[in-house]
Amino acid sequence: MTPPATGPVALLVIAKEPVPGRVKTRLTPPYTPHEAAALAEAALADTLRAVLRAPARRRVLVLDGAPGPWLPPGFEIVPQTSGGLDERIAAAFARCADGPAFLVGMDTPQLTADLLADVTSGGYDAWFGPAADGGFWALGLAEPGRAGSLVRGVPMSTDRTGALQRARLTAAGLKVRDLPVLHDVDTAADAVRVASCCPPGSRFAAALDRLAGAAR
Repeated sequence: MTPPATGPVALLVIAKEPVPGRVKTRLTPPYTPHEAAALAEAALADTLRAVLRAPARRRVLVLDGAPGPWLPPGFEIVPQTSGGLDERIAAAFARCADGPAFLVGMDTPQLTADLLADVTSGGYDAWFGPAADGGFWALGLAEPGRAGSLVRGVPMSTDRTGALQRARLTAAGLKVRDLPVLHDVDTAADAVRVASCCPPGSRFAAALDRLAGAAR
């Protein structure tokens, strides 16, 4: 049963269709492209489930590609725009400018609904989730219509992306709430670390365990 769309925040997931050879390429080797895509699909499914269980006025999947059987009901689907990741993030926020919006990626399957449930409380202007690799796993804005000036031009996929993005927020005079540091799934070692942090019933942890069993 899909929870009703209630709550102050729009929850956005920016993701890529889990197609072999297009997702999680840093997992190959040791995994094959099909195995890496299976892990990506499981991570995305876990993320969508967490978002579905959290209160929200809207739940939006900002997708590069086409939806598949991994997508549960209850999400609006919008295509990603062209351009760099900074452009695509800014455009995703612009689609939800009718109230606070909070965006996550598909690389943190350890995400829980409890963590999402109160992220936009406390009178903050922005919410920032740093990633252990120097990036960020989440970004929330009380006024998402400002995302263009807050996100565009921040260099993505570097070990300083998170620091630069947070600095952009504070330079704009925003009151920022810092969220817990999470590990992204980029490498095989990351996958093992993240799986150990996943909640019970995690599809990602189960998928990784199946692959480990097949390799034995």
